Amino acid sequence: MTITKPNKSTSQRYSLDYYLKLTYPITFYPDPDGGYVAEIKDLNGCLTQGEIIEEAITNINEARELWIETAYEYGDEIPLPSSESEYSGKLMLRMPKGLHHRLATLAKSEGVSLNQYLLFLLSSATGKSALH
Repeated sequence: MTITKPNKSTSQRYSLDYYLKLTYPITFYPDPDGGYVAEIKDLNGCLTQGEIIEEAITNINEARELWIETAYEYGDEIPLPSSESEYSGKLMLRMPKGLHHRLATLAKSEGVSLNQYLLFLLSSATGKSALH
């Protein structure tokens, strides 16, 4: 099934399925009380937490679905993801072998993929700079 992107200037309402398939940027940062916080800034108030990164990822995906379903049910506007068309979400990164090994080991100890772990680290760093 191919879904076409709506024109941002139109107020046309699309199907619930369309909105649920959108990919929103997620910000992760450590919770001062332990665990991790995950937030989708495009969806006002859509945030959650988890004791480990993997749990925070699972929880934010569930929170996103509930947020969108509730907004759709009440007829509220559902914003499109910011920078949806500006960036592909893919990045080529070269690093020393030792750093690669260390990051892979840390990701494994957290029970997540290296990609998820790097996403967490980058989101944490950018989240901190935005907060301070």
